[in-house]
Amino acid sequence: MSTDDMKKRAAEAALDYVEDNTVLGVGTGSTANYFIEALSRIKHRLDGVVSSSAATTQRLKAFGIPVLDLNAAGPLPLYVDGADETNRQLQLIKGGGGALTREKIVAAASELFVCIADQSKWVEMLGAFPLPIEVIPMARSHVGRELLKRGGQPVLRENFITDNGNLILDVYNLQILEPAKLEAELNSIVGIVTVGLFALRPANVLLLATAEGVKTIRPWRS
Repeated sequence: MSTDDMKKRAAEAALDYVEDNTVLGVGTGSTANYFIEALSRIKHRLDGVVSSSAATTQRLKAFGIPVLDLNAAGPLPLYVDGADETNRQLQLIKGGGGALTREKIVAAASELFVCIADQSKWVEMLGAFPLPIEVIPMARSHVGRELLKRGGQPVLRENFITDNGNLILDVYNLQILEPAKLEAELNSIVGIVTVGLFALRPANVLLLATAEGVKTIRPWRS
């Protein structure tokens, strides 16, 4: 089974969490795109969708799915999105597509966060995937120096501007032993808008597609 097939299966499985006459949040990326396609089949059952990026908004509108502003929609019952990495606690690295800030906002405003992913995203320890960090342009060098102090190697994402008009630093070789603690620490660096660690607000449910089928995983607690 191909990776795309697994992504599609995980996305299809997430439809079971969509309730009638509600507004839900939708993430950004290749797996989220499969979810949007699946969602288009039941769009008549929805009151609308809150989007996490301009790219997702464009795709939702192309399928005729109404897009609402989060300020008007209020708290959401459900957010569905993919991930670049997930561990057993369902703490995530996200932001490979550059939409981490709006993704984090919509996730924070949602009661239930369902992550959809293929088995390649499952890791024992976060950090093999470079950590995306959204940065105010004038703070790029300052933030880079602070990240170097912490053992990371920040690389500017070339020719990329976020939907918020900011830059992305992709941080390599960063040890992420305590994801929630590191997220809080990085959040305190002046000039950082958002860190692509979703550990303080992890996913509630992971739908992990494997060659044997889609597994429903909830956070493991030690």
